[in-house]
Amino acid sequence: MKQKGIALMLALAMVLGLTACGSGSQKAELVVFAAASMQETMEEIAGMYKEVAPDVTITYNFDSSGTLKTQIQEGADCDIFISAAPKQMNQLDKDGGEANTEGLDFVLEGTRLDLLENKVVLAVPEGNPKGIESYDQLAELLQSGDVLLAMGNSDVPVGQYTQKIFAYYGLDEAQLNDAGVLTYGTNVKEVTSQVAEAAVDCGIIYATDAFSDGLTVAAEATPEMCGQVIYPAAVLNITKNEEAAKAFLAYLQTDEAAAVFEAVGFTPLY
Repeated sequence: MKQKGIALMLALAMVLGLTACGSGSQKAELVVFAAASMQETMEEIAGMYKEVAPDVTITYNFDSSGTLKTQIQEGADCDIFISAAPKQMNQLDKDGGEANTEGLDFVLEGTRLDLLENKVVLAVPEGNPKGIESYDQLAELLQSGDVLLAMGNSDVPVGQYTQKIFAYYGLDEAQLNDAGVLTYGTNVKEVTSQVAEAAVDCGIIYATDAFSDGLTVAAEATPEMCGQVIYPAAVLNITKNEEAAKAFLAYLQTDEAAAVFEAVGFTPLY
């Protein structure tokens, strides 16, 4: 794709610019805060990027987008933020609209983009003991109290998508919780682990996490059920390595990075 080629050339130009500025400016240390669901792909990409920019060190912090947002707000060092939903990015963006209730301004102007799309799926343990095959069936089982579902906390994007699915089916989360049919995770990896360990009958997670853990996907949520699952990315204006951060963000938009994302089920949006 032409746009991807331009992004790669931009990334390489920025890296070459960094290494041409003299020995005192050759090295850069980037801190990237990324949604937990990106861990496997981003770690692979970091290894690839080392060949493009050997003097750039990348340190990751993977967690729920809500936790990462709070850490940034409280003063954590961070050069690039990638969230699993627009909400957490909007909360840090002065142009984030109604979501930015605290008047925060952390997004470096001109760097924000929608990087990836994921899918919200209903995953089951090996063998699918409950025989769950659809969200319709899940809704019935939840109402009858015949299933144990793992979901993300309300401050976690995957939990917020789950709440939208509940609303779509007219389910009351508080009542379900009181009935003992829900368990929670502080990020999508915790929810995924509960399913993989068969501690629950099913869990609502991302397609990429189901792929990474080799879980069976019983159903995929439609946009009508929970909206699109968009991952925005941006360089933050608190960065001390602006050019290196822009270069790495540009690299994430190349064909090489796209192949890694696509292999686990992400859809690049650039």
